[in-house]
Amino acid sequence: MNTTVATIVIAGSLLLALASLITAVRDRPMGMVLLVGFAVLEVAVLVHLGIVIAAVAGGAGPGDKVTLFGYLGGMVLIPPAGVFLALAERSRWGPAILVVAGFAIAVMTGRLLQIWQGVA
Repeated sequence: MNTTVATIVIAGSLLLALASLITAVRDRPMGMVLLVGFAVLEVAVLVHLGIVIAAVAGGAGPGDKVTLFGYLGGMVLIPPAGVFLALAERSRWGPAILVVAGFAIAVMTGRLLQIWQGVA
């Protein structure tokens, strides 16, 4: 697994979570900046998925592939689901949903790195 891409995903998702938190505290609905940011985050997650799949196909990776792909599948679904729910909720709680989505991506990516390195 490429730790540089994982670091970019973690940093980007935490930055988006912070921007979403500021938007929620200011009592504003989700804007185009957050929408584009989460679209870029989804692309980064898909690139990360492709790198991991290529590495596993090459014979690398942990012994527990089910957990690895479970985390990857969840990571792919979280940004679109968060944006969908945030668009449906046009109050301050829309960006609050994105705070949770951004933080979840960061935590899941960190856990994915632990799984890859064989840490229990």
